[in-house]
Amino acid sequence: MAASPAIEFEVGGRTVRVSNPDRVYFPASGATKRDLVEYYLSVGDGIVTALRERPCMLHRFPDGLAGEKVHQKRLPRGAPDWMETVRVTFPRYNRTADELCVTELAHVIWAVQMSTVEFHPWNSRRADVESPDEWRIDLDPMPECSFDRVRRVAGVVHEVLDELGAVGWPKTSGGHGLHVYVRIRPDWGFGDVRRAALAFAREVERRAPDDVTTTWWRKDRDPSKVFLDFNQNARDHTIACAYSVRGTERATVSTPVRWDEIPDVSPDDFTMHTVPARFAELGDLHAGIDDAVYDLRPLVEWAERDERAGLHTPEE
Repeated sequence: MAASPAIEFEVGGRTVRVSNPDRVYFPASGATKRDLVEYYLSVGDGIVTALRERPCMLHRFPDGLAGEKVHQKRLPRGAPDWMETVRVTFPRYNRTADELCVTELAHVIWAVQMSTVEFHPWNSRRADVESPDEWRIDLDPMPECSFDRVRRVAGVVHEVLDELGAVGWPKTSGGHGLHVYVRIRPDWGFGDVRRAALAFAREVERRAPDDVTTTWWRKDRDPSKVFLDFNQNARDHTIACAYSVRGTERATVSTPVRWDEIPDVSPDDFTMHTVPARFAELGDLHAGIDDAVYDLRPLVEWAERDERAGLHTPEE
């Protein structure tokens, strides 16, 4: 099939040229590259809030879902001079990478032009990449776990957050789980945030032992439970952000939800075809996330308590 003629989008005063807009990215629905661009334009405020100032890994599908998936840390070549980056280091490999750092919607649309489907930001920002300002609670269902169980665990997570005085911002993962984000003061390194996340997960496990596991090795986990994946707070671990499309046949979207929606929500409710209307009606449900900042100290103290009791944090 011959390439379709390029088209241009005006995005916040910038012109973004999109080549081959009719290329099908999602064969099941026939959704194209142009459809993907128009989706991200429709949720522009939300995706920029989710990505703003964060190093971002791109999940690219140059030939659509039918082709190879590329995990790209470095900004793709050929970027215009108005694209922004942040340099991050990878000490284990003695390497650096200049990763995309979104500050405006045109950055997102140019990344889509370069075949990006998913956006996976760090939980820190470029002003201090080594100091996370976001604690991520990942409710990851094991293979035999029902979504009803995920919903129940979310209720316990909400309960514990309320007791801590922390505001949690839930979203679907775009897969089979749920994520809850909490803004934190950037006073701690990745290791401490990971320890605190494990301490929180253990408290949820104590309250819901039949539903939750914090067992580190996958082979040792009960396949019917929800794993609270504290390791998503480790350095250079990333999760698809709010409003990111996922590389699934149905083009599911990691979508912010209200706590009171969770008892009735299904992961398949939210796709790039349904979320624009929801966003137009409700706006960005995570819009206030930067105004609700939690001091992680109580959870660090929980971690220290657990460690004194012999419950140590496993190595990555």
